Amino acid sequence: MKKRISNRPTNSSTVQVKLNQRVTITIKRLGINGEGVGYYRRKLIFIPGALPHELVQAQITEINPTYLRASIIQIDKKSAFRVSPRDAYAGKVGGFELEALAYPQQLEFKRDLVKQALRRYHPRGFEKYEVRPTIGMTNPYEYRNKAQFQVRTTATGHVIAGLYKAGTHEVVDLPTCSVQDPMTMQVMRKVVALIEDLQIPTFEPKNHSGIIKTIVVRAAQFTNDVQLVLITNTPKLVKKQPLLERISAEIPEVTSVMQNINPGDSPLIWGDETRHLAGSNTITEKINGLSFNISARAFLQLNSHMTPKLYQLASEALELHQEDRLVDAYAGVGTIGIYLADQVKEVRGMETITEAVADANQNAEKNQRQNAHYYVGKAEELLFDWSAEGWTPTALVVDPPRAGLENRLLQTILKLKPAKFVYISCNQSTLAQNLVELSKVYRVDYLQPVDMMPQTPHVEIVVKFTRK
Repeated sequence: MKKRISNRPTNSSTVQVKLNQRVTITIKRLGINGEGVGYYRRKLIFIPGALPHELVQAQITEINPTYLRASIIQIDKKSAFRVSPRDAYAGKVGGFELEALAYPQQLEFKRDLVKQALRRYHPRGFEKYEVRPTIGMTNPYEYRNKAQFQVRTTATGHVIAGLYKAGTHEVVDLPTCSVQDPMTMQVMRKVVALIEDLQIPTFEPKNHSGIIKTIVVRAAQFTNDVQLVLITNTPKLVKKQPLLERISAEIPEVTSVMQNINPGDSPLIWGDETRHLAGSNTITEKINGLSFNISARAFLQLNSHMTPKLYQLASEALELHQEDRLVDAYAGVGTIGIYLADQVKEVRGMETITEAVADANQNAEKNQRQNAHYYVGKAEELLFDWSAEGWTPTALVVDPPRAGLENRLLQTILKLKPAKFVYISCNQSTLAQNLVELSKVYRVDYLQPVDMMPQTPHVEIVVKFTRK
């Protein structure tokens, strides 16, 4: 009897390969980070910028026991769906991983990402889950309402602002950016010019010296408010007064100027202390006719154009009625809960950032939603306390960060079992992991991918549950 030979790719570390070696690879598919995936002698190889069905020549840049990484030298056979990126630096920094792929194929890829995650983690019954086609944008550019750029000074004294080159701490200057709201870039470039002109020291990572580390510009796309946050290495901001005077005179579109203090070479962008420098403490954005105050550190969806659609989908999935008690977990500034408040008896929400909770309660009052109340704390702790007091939710909407639901909250949900439940996820992998537990108590009616971040591999997913 012949021994059967497996055709499965191997991850064997015995594949002989050297750094900088040139290889020819056929790309089979896209990986979860948008990179091309192929095999070199049956060993996985990841090649950023390569597309499925392309034949590329690439140079090995990283060797690992189970996979290789490489960079494109040339493309011998191009995909029929390859397009010219609008940004010259699309292959250098993050945020543009799919810009060379035609937009309809981006939407198909994001739907497939959700299916891949389900197959990887196997929540019960996943083979029968309905994964709907991805809802996209009419114009998949100029949508990001917040720019968060690192600031450095070059050897020639020129101040630059941009994103880190992939895999490094080298800042790539971004004078333009096709996915940013034009107002954010307009303000960013003017502020950078002022910093250079006033010779305000920028951060130097080598010795942790200098002052300005990061510039954050957030533009409210439906009110024209703009907030500028200077994230600094020290509490002292030299030449603060001249800078504020020139911002007022030369960038009148800025309605709020804040300073956030984050000393040292922390991997985190934001520090704990935020100071008000000029204008208002917050800016105002409108969503579906409702007004929301937004403080510097508060979470808001980056795509204001698609946010109304996202919330409409959540509303349709929840099927609320006037007697429902709704919990808005990971509430941010209260946008989802306040949007849904007129459909229910009461909304209670929570957030761990104090400023965001203050914004949320002000927003409830501002929009005359007297039945919406927000609290500082962790969802699992507050839900337990409320349940002990006799207040149990009949409906729940969660919109967690990329890490997904914290385990304690997950267990609390499984214990309380609210009848109506919608999960808004920004990470298909952690969603699929959470579904392993949630599917013990809930049936997954459907998953609706929504493209909140075109040109990137990120996808938002609205999941409708029915309690078993």
